[in-house]
Amino acid sequence: MEVERFSTLVDEAIASIPAAFRDKLDNITVIVEPIASSVLARDMGHNPWGLLGVYQGVPYKQRGPWYGNVLPDRILIFQKPIEQQVRTAAEVRKLVRRVVIHEVGHYFGLSDDALHALEREADEAEARRPANEEGPGESPSPQ
Repeated sequence: MEVERFSTLVDEAIASIPAAFRDKLDNITVIVEPIASSVLARDMGHNPWGLLGVYQGVPYKQRGPWYGNVLPDRILIFQKPIEQQVRTAAEVRKLVRRVVIHEVGHYFGLSDDALHALEREADEAEARRPANEEGPGESPSPQ
């Protein structure tokens, strides 16, 4: 997938976050990179192909009156490992959204365990949704 299209999917994922949360995203930048550097992956305890995204910064709920004049937090989204895990463009879109939301969850100070529990709940809700019901921002398939 072209990097421009992939970046658009990342932008769409951010736009899909409920406004109550999206409006609180402050001093943060989202960057698409092909793959994590070997140094970053090692620091995270993974190999570069095992990292789909990373949040780097001071979580929102830990910011106090001292927080200011700092470089923006970063969310890094790694295109090649995401594409490697799925087969279709629709699956890329779904995984990008999941990774973006996961990393935004870290921005808000949620742990990996809490985020995985939320992801499981979302997957279960998705599985219960009737096949002909459209999700947010989805349009019906052409027939």
